[in-house]
Amino acid sequence: MSLTAPAPLPGVLRPDRDLVRCDIAIIGSGMGGATLAYALRESGARVVVIERGDFLPREYENWSPDAVFTQGRYRNGEQWYDSEHRPFRPGVHYYVGGNTKVYGATLPRFRESDFEAGQLHEGESSAWPITYRDLEPHYGSAERLYRVHGTRGQDPTDPWRSSDYPFPGVAHEPAIAHLADALRTQGLTPFDMPIGIDLRPGGACVRCATCDGFPCLVDAKSDADVCAIRPALASGNVELLTRTTVTRLRTDASGTRITEALGTRDGRPLRVVAHRFVLAAGAVNTAALLLRSGPAPGKGLADGSGRVGAHYMVHNSTFAVAVDPRRRNDTVFQKTLGLNDWYADSGGAYGPLGNVQTLGKLQAPMARVLGRAIPRPMLALVAKHSVDLYLTSEDLPTTANRVTLDTAQRVVVHWSPNNLAPHRELVRRATDAMRGAGYPLVFTRRMGVAVNSHQCGTAVMGEDPATSVVDPFGKAHDVANLWIADSAVFPSSAAVNPGLTIAANAFRVAAHGRLTA
Repeated sequence: MSLTAPAPLPGVLRPDRDLVRCDIAIIGSGMGGATLAYALRESGARVVVIERGDFLPREYENWSPDAVFTQGRYRNGEQWYDSEHRPFRPGVHYYVGGNTKVYGATLPRFRESDFEAGQLHEGESSAWPITYRDLEPHYGSAERLYRVHGTRGQDPTDPWRSSDYPFPGVAHEPAIAHLADALRTQGLTPFDMPIGIDLRPGGACVRCATCDGFPCLVDAKSDADVCAIRPALASGNVELLTRTTVTRLRTDASGTRITEALGTRDGRPLRVVAHRFVLAAGAVNTAALLLRSGPAPGKGLADGSGRVGAHYMVHNSTFAVAVDPRRRNDTVFQKTLGLNDWYADSGGAYGPLGNVQTLGKLQAPMARVLGRAIPRPMLALVAKHSVDLYLTSEDLPTTANRVTLDTAQRVVVHWSPNNLAPHRELVRRATDAMRGAGYPLVFTRRMGVAVNSHQCGTAVMGEDPATSVVDPFGKAHDVANLWIADSAVFPSSAAVNPGLTIAANAFRVAAHGRLTA
């Protein structure tokens, strides 16, 4: 059921012709594209953000576990295919704000070591052409824009910072505070997980149970729509095209300059002519658009290195449910605790293991991830007694893991998990820690190819055009007026949520000035 529609936003284009002109066209309105548009709002350039979806409707179903998880009401992406050409429904959401409309709003910085070459169990994690120091001031800008709450000095792996968190950490509810104490007695160091929600004095957040994985009915989640697109549109220098799918980038005869973006809006052809183009459609769709725009099948635009689509990474991730049948967990807002004791040095044979964080509180329709054969009453019983975790480990960039197109121009994701031994060790240690904290039953399920909210690496940045697609500021080596500003440029995946790093890098790209020169 829809609520009263908000007043129309300024800057939302409704073209009555098949042509839109601008200075900078940004394709994609998720974390990268929205943040870049916000950062450019006072540059003097006319910026148009192109989004294939529309504004996510504000309706009571935003907070319905059945609507969101059982019915998949907001999962509006097309089918993709795996390496065996089996169809799957990816976890992508085409709305203004992209996947941030339903993300868990966990917004940590990458560690300093994440930007360096590092030895993992199965190989070497790639170095970035930039350092943490290069990105650090822009992390601060991103934290302020996305209203990040956190507590400085708790996380033993936290990098140095020149500015404190904009807002204090979100306090644990009693069951999670008890868990934190129990972990400390085991010698571990839980911390307040950095999270983007509007808990400012007078803020809109009500600390509900329908945040992680849900759209926010009251616009209190720090998503790219609310925090970046709307203030960018209010500036008068940024405009937005919704319901517009870009299908190809057309170049001049030399293939080194884009002349226009070709697409459709509501099924009608539309051309966007711009001086500069920025791709921010997510690592998979950015690579797919480059491949559709290339000079030949399998050869993408800006693909002199042959790396477009290659080195796809998406993390090794496991969903864990720790249950104590003797006591209920009445926590409402559960996603407040993180654990990085095994992030950099596992103290064993496996090398770095990764991150542990609490999830939003499990409800019966969400527990289907544990198995569709389990009766719903049993899932509801488990959910009332559980603490729910998400475990993340770094995967390695390989040429075999990549995005391609089939003969019908559909997306094919070739992905075989790697560096799994450390992830299994992370699951074992987290399981032991939860049992030591009084949760005797721990159920785990590793996520597959369809869980791709942390996708990255398909158009990596680097100094050498022979081994990278874009330079350290996101400018394509081979195309004069093309930039990429999403996680496709990441040379490695680290082992924490990528959202804040995407936003910080977008601020850095804007600050460099070449886009508006």
